[in-house]
Amino acid sequence: MKDTLAQLPFDELVRQVRACTICADALPLGPRPVVQLSQSSRILVVGQAPGRRVHETGLPFNDPSGDRLRQWMGITREVFYDDRKLAILPMGFCYPGTGKSGDLPPRPECAPAWRNALLERLPDIGLTLVIGQYAHAWHLKDREKSVTDNVRNWQRYWPEVLPMPHPSPRNNLWLRRNPWFEEQVIPELQKRIAGLLASDTLVE
Repeated sequence: MKDTLAQLPFDELVRQVRACTICADALPLGPRPVVQLSQSSRILVVGQAPGRRVHETGLPFNDPSGDRLRQWMGITREVFYDDRKLAILPMGFCYPGTGKSGDLPPRPECAPAWRNALLERLPDIGLTLVIGQYAHAWHLKDREKSVTDNVRNWQRYWPEVLPMPHPSPRNNLWLRRNPWFEEQVIPELQKRIAGLLASDTLVE
């Protein structure tokens, strides 16, 4: 399948992703892959999987987590949802359902089926935001065991990649316990994003 995907035109690959049903039987609300990307995207956002609200609207990070993420990034909704600037590829493209302590993990079928083929078609990514444990596990080489340690060692991957905690309100306690993240890391993130978007504007 990998060789077949590599031969597809970009638009056809994305169409097949958005029509994917490989784990339909395991999804409580059925499949609705939610992704955003173009071959000119400069920044890649990697989260876990869509929540219920994102599933209902079809718009990634269209929830309080997204509001905080955009605040961290220092950008508007307009910029965030411009696929020429920003690609959004969660580890699972569909809402996986809810468990006892929040949303279930991304479905394991998704990333092996599509991820590498899509990432290979994003040649202009200058920064990848890797959010939460499942994204850390896939994208970070030499990662630590905990999200906190990965984020604490963010300069190991900078400036091409930034390990991040999830911006969910469920992480408010983590943010209070780790004020250094918003005090030290976020200003550097905003400067990096501003620089990437400014250089992109100059190219246009």
